[in-house]
Amino acid sequence: MNPLFKRLMRQATRLTSAGNLHEATRAIQRALGGLGAGESAATRPADAAPPPPPPRAANEDTLVVDVEARFVKAAPSGVEPPLAPRPSPLPATETQEEQWIDGLFAHQHRSIAYKLFVPTQGAGEPRPLLLMLHGCTQHPEDFAAGTQMNQLAREHGFLVLYPAQTQHANSSKCWNWFKPQHQQRDRGEPALLAALTRSVMAAQSVDPARVYVAGLSAGGAMADILGRTHPDLFAAVGVHSGLPTGSASDLMSALSAMQSGHAKGAAGGRMPPTIVFHGDADATVHPRNGEQVVASALAGQPNAAAPAPQEASGTSTRGRTFTRRTYASAEGRPAVEHWVLHGAGHAWAGGSPKGSYTDPSGPDASAEMLRFFLSNPQPSAGAVH
Repeated sequence: MNPLFKRLMRQATRLTSAGNLHEATRAIQRALGGLGAGESAATRPADAAPPPPPPRAANEDTLVVDVEARFVKAAPSGVEPPLAPRPSPLPATETQEEQWIDGLFAHQHRSIAYKLFVPTQGAGEPRPLLLMLHGCTQHPEDFAAGTQMNQLAREHGFLVLYPAQTQHANSSKCWNWFKPQHQQRDRGEPALLAALTRSVMAAQSVDPARVYVAGLSAGGAMADILGRTHPDLFAAVGVHSGLPTGSASDLMSALSAMQSGHAKGAAGGRMPPTIVFHGDADATVHPRNGEQVVASALAGQPNAAAPAPQEASGTSTRGRTFTRRTYASAEGRPAVEHWVLHGAGHAWAGGSPKGSYTDPSGPDASAEMLRFFLSNPQPSAGAVH
């Protein structure tokens, strides 16, 4: 952790203790955005993303606990061993034109905008649906461009739903994963996002056994929450650079979890199959959080005593080394996977520089998540309610 970050976070702690939440928020935003008090936007590196906007109001709903990430330059070419078979693209069909739909959904006196990608492939039959949750300061178009998930959907025939967090709910458009009211099934953002997912399922031809959720950073933390609160709806979960459910209950515990990975508490109950990506050089969300997401997911599997994982190491085609640990279910399917990205920071692995929060060095998190998801259909799809 750099000295500027430490100094600003100490300042934020003092201000919070004194009850000055407005100035504490500004200090946190400067720390996480990388701007010191005497630094201007003109002094930032040319490839750095802009800092998050200032808070709209001095209340906890506007507190930011996630950051923008700089683009990570690709490493020299290397060799990536074949780790798992990719799903085969579906044959082309001409029954439907590709769609990139703008929508607005309301639930329990709250509304949320979204983008929905509907490919041509597989039209006319029930298809998988993937809910993608962006990180702070991002928006659906940015997240789609960075993860390249629409391209995979185009090839393999699944729908992708991108809800957009509002600045009214959080000044930097972070999902509010660190608040108790947004960690429960029938309240807050989990209830809203689950209802949005069901509305798309009702409007489109979606296979209820193949509905999945994935997210980055704050979006990854919310994806983990949705897996916990709605295991009957989401068949599998992808968490990239996120935190485990129950790791925080307020601003200060959130900051502690992000910096140290020491969770405030752990969630219990059932958890769908989960795939986790985390860089071991992530200075924004400590990599220990990835380990805790994995441990929590293992505890939530039907088999209480998980067998020892199969471990494989490799190097992406652009030189990023990684370690992958796979825990199999009793049926032999991958129940939990943990990808440790060596030397990687806080960014989507294998993403495109067309979007923010991306590390083109790989490995391809989007393709690996898709492979993991499609190997884990919902065992009791009829239970969705």
